[in-house]
Amino acid sequence: MAKRLIPAFSRVLVEKIIPPSKTNSGILLPEKTSKLISGKVVAVGPGARDVNGKFIPVSVKEGDTVLLPEYGGAEVKLGDKKYHLYDDESILGTLHDH
Repeated sequence: MAKRLIPAFSRVLVEKIIPPSKTNSGILLPEKTSKLISGKVVAVGPGARDVNGKFIPVSVKEGDTVLLPEYGGAEVKLGDKKYHLYDDESILGTLHDH
């Protein structure tokens, strides 16, 4: 079984960040909260070419925390971990602390 997946073209492999299901004081949170759907970039493809043959690199890099669309992406299971494969254009943005 494969241990590492390197995405093709401009695809990005993301491990979703699961928000906590309860607060520090033990209060259970509803399943649908206003939390952002985010993930950590695990691997990126080399990029793609446009119709004129010009190389277009992927806009994110490994280790980035990204904002993801609510739907989309292909679920990929490697070992006991679940990842999601997105096109670079589907990623909504990167998240930063400052």
